Amino acid sequence: MTYAENLWLFFTLLFGIIIVPGMDMVFVLANAITGGRASGLAATAGIMAGGILHTLYAALGVSVVLHLIPELFNALLVAGAAYIAWIGVSLIRSSVTIGGIESGMTRSRWASFRQGALTSLMNPKAYLFMLAVYPQFLKPEFGPFWSQAAVMAMMIASTQLAVYGGLALAAGRGRDLLVGSPAVTVAIGRSAGLVLLLIAGLTIWQGWSGL
Repeated sequence: MTYAENLWLFFTLLFGIIIVPGMDMVFVLANAITGGRASGLAATAGIMAGGILHTLYAALGVSVVLHLIPELFNALLVAGAAYIAWIGVSLIRSSVTIGGIESGMTRSRWASFRQGALTSLMNPKAYLFMLAVYPQFLKPEFGPFWSQAAVMAMMIASTQLAVYGGLALAAGRGRDLLVGSPAVTVAIGRSAGLVLLLIAGLTIWQGWSGL
């Protein structure tokens, strides 16, 4: 697999996860609806900042594992892929929807940014996901880990900006689509689940062959 193909797989997986309605998306929509587009974009920026921190700890964790116990790398690939497959099956079997968003007090832009970062950093699933995904795409043959991590951090931030920022800019329309059309969010969730299962299968095959 070339580096470009590796990044493409990472982006496919990343987009499938970000587009699934969840707590980050709800937070951005709530801020955009109650505080306007600027508040929604500030919340998006906070979530992006949290995502960058997630990227840093994940890259450092993989580096430590490879340096101290290299033989655990492929085993970590298989375990991470199994976790991703579990997420995929859960999404396929579930009906992911977003409930109504109550109007509340308008937050300042700084408060929206700060709470967006905290929302991202306090999400336990984000920690598990980053620890499962990163070992699959940070590979020694593609150069220094810091440069690979930097590229993927930019991809994460750009995708979050496109998805969450786009919803913030079209807050009313985005809210009506996700809240008023549960069939749309169910289809998004199940499609993302299929993507996760396909990538997990490929990763398990690669990791198992290296054990």
